[in-house]
Amino acid sequence: MVNYYRYEPSLPASIIFIVIFALSSALHLFQIIKTRTWFFSPFLVGSIFETVGFIGRAIGAEQAPDYTFGPYVLQTLLLLLGPTCYAASIYMILGRYIRQLKGEQFSLIRPSWLTKIFLLGDVISIALQGIGGGKLVSADTPDDRTKGENIIIGGLIVQVLFFGLFIAVTGLFHFRFARQSTAQPFIWQRLLVVIYVASALILIRSLFRMIEYIEGHDGELQSKEVYVLVLDAVPMTIASVSLNIFHPSKYMKSARKSLNDSDSEVGLSDPQGHSLGTMVSRRQEV
Repeated sequence: MVNYYRYEPSLPASIIFIVIFALSSALHLFQIIKTRTWFFSPFLVGSIFETVGFIGRAIGAEQAPDYTFGPYVLQTLLLLLGPTCYAASIYMILGRYIRQLKGEQFSLIRPSWLTKIFLLGDVISIALQGIGGGKLVSADTPDDRTKGENIIIGGLIVQVLFFGLFIAVTGLFHFRFARQSTAQPFIWQRLLVVIYVASALILIRSLFRMIEYIEGHDGELQSKEVYVLVLDAVPMTIASVSLNIFHPSKYMKSARKSLNDSDSEVGLSDPQGHSLGTMVSRRQEV
């Protein structure tokens, strides 16, 4: 008998999160198809990973204390990688939103490069966490386990650094655009608020996981299930459901309409003071 956990996973808690993530995944699929927001597909994949990951935990809870390898692998790898898929879609939302608002000149990084740079960081993070997770679940010795944990920590550090930079880039764009835009702030800022909230939740979860693996298997954070539920499962649940409720598609449309209306009345200036209202009108005529 191999004791993969230092606690007995809760079956009721796993079932609750399975139901929530499954319903959220189904709704994300419907919303993506209906609104044709294919760039949001990685977020759907992340929600599916969370669902299947908690199925693995539920199976493990049923097997306790005679745990088997398969369910443990499912929950370890998929719950580790799910949020990185969330991050990929959030990166793509910002790049598209900046272009939608015709605000390229207010972004620290060109939108075409912004998405590529942050997705590259996400791919590196996914690769490191996947490799480390694979080593961790197949470890035969404490030394092998430590190597796997260290690779995972590297992946999480990459994720935290890129997310920190992403939030800074988002905040700078928000500040610059708000100073120049004549559009109603309540309309175009709503999606940015959603991005901030989702990013903060993923960042909290990533910091928790990073500290968890730094502490190691004998650390406090791996000793009780409450930590993984409160600092991983709950934040990711809120992030997934929030983006069901506040889906990017409707905010992009309403923000673009508000900007067009305000441009026709007052105009929008770039950082050098040139009017953008005329520029937008000419682009639309073309």
